[in-house]
Amino acid sequence: MILYDYVLSASCYKVRLLAALLGKRLTLHAVIFHPAREHQSPEMLALNPAGTLPILCDGERVLTESADMLAHLTKDAPTWRGDDAAWLSFAQDLNASLGLARLHDILSYDADIEAVRRTGVKQLRQLEEHLTEQRFDNHIFLTGATPTIADIACFPNVALAPDGGVSLDVYPSIRLWMRAIRSLPGFIEMPGIHRLHELEVSR
Repeated sequence: MILYDYVLSASCYKVRLLAALLGKRLTLHAVIFHPAREHQSPEMLALNPAGTLPILCDGERVLTESADMLAHLTKDAPTWRGDDAAWLSFAQDLNASLGLARLHDILSYDADIEAVRRTGVKQLRQLEEHLTEQRFDNHIFLTGATPTIADIACFPNVALAPDGGVSLDVYPSIRLWMRAIRSLPGFIEMPGIHRLHELEVSR
């Protein structure tokens, strides 16, 4: 499988992350999203007329929506498929709020930045409330005790929220959820999202 990829894209990262967690190999084709806007070149538009990333090619099959890519990667991994539809939609909403705030701050995208931050904060409060309820049921992930594509779809834009000026300090359940994802075997990093590291203090 070939993933047309931009290293700073949250949407691209979620596909890379899930593939790594599943032990599936991706051939990465780096696309210069900024400032060259290579994703809108004639060659890339031939693959995806919408001019967006990521793009996943598996043989003759070409996928251009990250949610479809997550579903495709887990077609033979049923434990990763849960009650995900509402959360995949929520992940898209996060991309339009926290994701856009981040693009505004790091790549100077046009946005009504205060409005998108307010929307992002509202969504984080909803997520915090849900994850707190999950903890009462001894569940750490969005739909149960084990991760599904719902978690992977939502995780990147939440974890990168501080890049868009939205703090995560007041959301303890979200921070525990992110720690659980970062603890999964096979977890990989992207700029701004790191593995867990044990701090060794020498005496």
